[in-house]
Amino acid sequence: MNPAGFELFLVGLSYLIAVYGTYTALQFAFAIPHGLSWAEIIGSVTGAALALGGAAWAMHFIGMNSVDLGVPVGFDPALVLASLALALLAACAGFFIVGRSGGGPLNLPLGALAAGLGFALMQYTGMEAMIVPGGKVSYDPTLLGASVAIAIVAAAGALWLAFRLNGNLMRLVSALFIGVALCAMHYTAVYGLNLQAAKTAAADAALMSPATAAYAVFGITAAVLTLLLVYSSWKSARTLTSNL
Repeated sequence: MNPAGFELFLVGLSYLIAVYGTYTALQFAFAIPHGLSWAEIIGSVTGAALALGGAAWAMHFIGMNSVDLGVPVGFDPALVLASLALALLAACAGFFIVGRSGGGPLNLPLGALAAGLGFALMQYTGMEAMIVPGGKVSYDPTLLGASVAIAIVAAAGALWLAFRLNGNLMRLVSALFIGVALCAMHYTAVYGLNLQAAKTAAADAALMSPATAAYAVFGITAAVLTLLLVYSSWKSARTLTSNL
């Protein structure tokens, strides 16, 4: 069976967190090429990667919990955490490769490939984390390929814009478009999901309902992104003051 439907409010939250994370990442990323020490560089790369990678994973997790597959579904905690780690590492690799490249012509494609494939691995690791007793998961190869291609294009767009925007309005507009691309990657992959399971299949007992888990991840991620954004704004203001 393919997805029977989606909880549209959760779909909206998945897009919102993707936009918020992208905007916050763009705030950090602009400082990466201008870092004067490894501490500054690592701090900016880490902030950008936490924002984009964390938000991309949160978008994926919220999106997975918005899907009605027709049977109860649980998640393997180890694979869920592995998917989060992949998202963070992918964003970190992309920002570092492009941000410290010195403008080399191959660095944007390489960074986009590293980040895009990492996000795709995050997506499919997260879907493999689904627990449906007696169920068998497979993927439509065309939609799988499309989701990977979208992930690479989304990463290329985010990395290209990250080091060229120096205004809040432009960052917001860019984040809106990149949020669409990230969600397109996720929902294309989900739509290509085929689950063979008996209607009576029951997942392991969960600590909370899918909606509650999605709201919790949204709230925690939004709080972390807010702290990152406040820190980035404070750091930028302090740098500006010191240069006067």
